[in-house]
Amino acid sequence: MSHPVPLPPASAPSAPLPASAPGASADPVPRTGSWPTPSLTGAPTSAELLDFVRHAAADKDLIASLPLDPEGRTWLRLEGPRGSEAWLIGWPPGTGTGWHDHADSVGAFATAEGVLKENSLAVRLPSAGWRTLELAEGVDRERHLVAGRSRAFGAHHVHEVLNESSVEHAVSVHAYYPPLPLMRRYSRSGAVLRLEQVERPEDWQ
Repeated sequence: MSHPVPLPPASAPSAPLPASAPGASADPVPRTGSWPTPSLTGAPTSAELLDFVRHAAADKDLIASLPLDPEGRTWLRLEGPRGSEAWLIGWPPGTGTGWHDHADSVGAFATAEGVLKENSLAVRLPSAGWRTLELAEGVDRERHLVAGRSRAFGAHHVHEVLNESSVEHAVSVHAYYPPLPLMRRYSRSGAVLRLEQVERPEDWQ
């Protein structure tokens, strides 16, 4: 049975380039507030994705535009920053995603209403050549994101997101870059993680 490789410690979002760095403006435009520095590659940074989901989650009119269904999750496609994929998602009580990853995409999400629980793995899984993995002890992470809380994650992030409330709907905003090429879905029994299926964009759009 294969074993995953531990991830290195997560690093903070990249700091703005100094004016003397290659590619930086010699006469930079002054900035105010906490807006992230745009990526010089054209791709949004993790900080930009996080900033987007935070602002969208605080937009009361946007959140109110999402139809809620007590029987299942609902969603609206949003226009994310600089070509990213974004979604507004409603979570009825007791619903969740199951274990999955987002392939090579990085992402961020923020809770707008209710509370979401995220279970995640602090390991990088092999990209191919396996069907079942036995996870080592100490790789599980747990977060509770109340309304107004958010988090960003890197490529190959494996997690599940749940609304554990028995009475309250939750609403959240999610953004990914590049737009999701696929999602791998897993089942889990104790320490054993099993790859069950691979979904493509046509499966959920």
